[in-house]
Amino acid sequence: MRVLGIEGTAWAASAALYDDAEDTVFIESDPYQPDSGGIHPREAAEHMGEAIPQVIQRVLNHAAETADGEGRAVDAAPNEYGIDAVAFSRGPGLGPCLRTVGTAARAAAQSLGVPLVGVNHMVAHLEIGRHQSGFDSPVCLNASGANAHLLGFHNGRYRVLGETMDTGVGNALDKFTRHIGWSHPGGPKVEEAADDGEFIDLPYVVKGMDFSFSGIMSAAKQAADDGEAIEDICFSLQEHVFGMLTEVAERALSLTATDELVLGGGVGQNERLQEMLRTMCAERGADFHVPEPRFLRDNAGMIAVLGAKQFAVGDTLAIEASTVDPNFRPDQVPVTWRVDEQSVARGLGATTASDGTTTTASDETTTQRGAEAVVDVLDPAEAGLSLPARCVRKRRVPKAYRHPLLDETLRAERTTAEARLTSQARRAGVPTPLVWDVDPEESTIWFQHVGTSDLAADLTIEPVRAVGQSLATIHEAGFVHGDPTTRNVRIGDRTWLIDFGLGFYTGHVEDHAMDLHVFRQSLEATADDPAPLCEAVMAGYSEVGRSEVVDRLATIEDRGRYQ
Repeated sequence: MRVLGIEGTAWAASAALYDDAEDTVFIESDPYQPDSGGIHPREAAEHMGEAIPQVIQRVLNHAAETADGEGRAVDAAPNEYGIDAVAFSRGPGLGPCLRTVGTAARAAAQSLGVPLVGVNHMVAHLEIGRHQSGFDSPVCLNASGANAHLLGFHNGRYRVLGETMDTGVGNALDKFTRHIGWSHPGGPKVEEAADDGEFIDLPYVVKGMDFSFSGIMSAAKQAADDGEAIEDICFSLQEHVFGMLTEVAERALSLTATDELVLGGGVGQNERLQEMLRTMCAERGADFHVPEPRFLRDNAGMIAVLGAKQFAVGDTLAIEASTVDPNFRPDQVPVTWRVDEQSVARGLGATTASDGTTTTASDETTTQRGAEAVVDVLDPAEAGLSLPARCVRKRRVPKAYRHPLLDETLRAERTTAEARLTSQARRAGVPTPLVWDVDPEESTIWFQHVGTSDLAADLTIEPVRAVGQSLATIHEAGFVHGDPTTRNVRIGDRTWLIDFGLGFYTGHVEDHAMDLHVFRQSLEATADDPAPLCEAVMAGYSEVGRSEVVDRLATIEDRGRYQ
């Protein structure tokens, strides 16, 4: 099979030929380079209109030269190029660019007499990594200009495990570099300047497995205006932004119980980000794969490879149904080429919590390591502790991928917040474990052992409803949990909230709605039938909480994050 791929979501006018018999990809690209500032949609579309026919022709020339290769069933293709299908990037991306590429793809398919395949650009970033690595069902971190999210395959779709709540990681870096007068693209310039920088403090915002870049970008701009050395700001931007991405990637691995991670997107070319992810995976015993650089940048090769997979199972488009979608989310794509394949969440019910404080479903294992901490379930007498009953010792361990100053600050702050908010939630009437002792210097807390398993091991209606009630209760008390996932709830005689390390005091409706969003997101990523569970948590919340929080949740989940 040979597939012509065409890419043009933003800046890269690209065409490629994928030959599955030899597993080879030939790519031709003509990137748009703005004279100043960031990408100008009109200029990008004009460039696309001029460049796309040229890159397609160069690929067709290559296809003609190689059409009679040994072992290739050229006669099966209805054209002299041996091309069986045309695949194109249907979205997400800039509307004018996508429309140009869509028109070119339709014309090529009709001219060649072959079917048309519409490909989601972000899923293609994931699939090229899975294709090259040979991984079974990895979590994928997509770090590109307009996007940043974590994906995992579950129940026939790629579920969004976590994502940016405002802007893509590449766009965030570009906003800073434009502010200081640097030309597009800003990411490579930040990476180069960071080599000579030193650490300064900037905001670090993680909300479960979601994250935000708006605060850190505002702080970086202000630091530049205040005269901080640009090299120091660039160094610290990388340490904070990539630290956030690595942390949420580890949380996703822990939530889904997988040990495979692939990186995708243009920002994935950054060596510091790769180093952080490689270090994190090595510490966890997970496998990590980075595609070669040409597949990290926007390119038609990944479009052709995924297009071939879709074409092989008959996932094609009629010309009249081939409209583009600038906001085409990866979780909207039916993953037809992976029918009956294993879910990323294959280990649910037998692994650690996203924050490390839960144990296996049977609680037989006494020491476990989660995404943030090492947890020991102890008998006080055997451990020489003067505590009244079976206890849990949680130790936040240093993270080698993070800058030491940032790591020390986060571990201390989260240990203190967890102890305080766990106790405060209990006083508000929410079932939480007793806090028996705290050692902030060692980032260690001793808790009462509660429950018999975590919620992820037994996702049923009543405990989920109780979580909704508990979240509403703490919101009314003036704070949020910060990381309410199915791993951070214990069940048994009661439904217990645990792991308040990302919690904070707030009365803002947006923060309260984010708590609900994080929990619903974890249900959708791990439950076989999440719809009734999502309804149950909302019913529980509505019994106690404010209607404006529920209204804001709809706004958050409908928010366009590809703008």
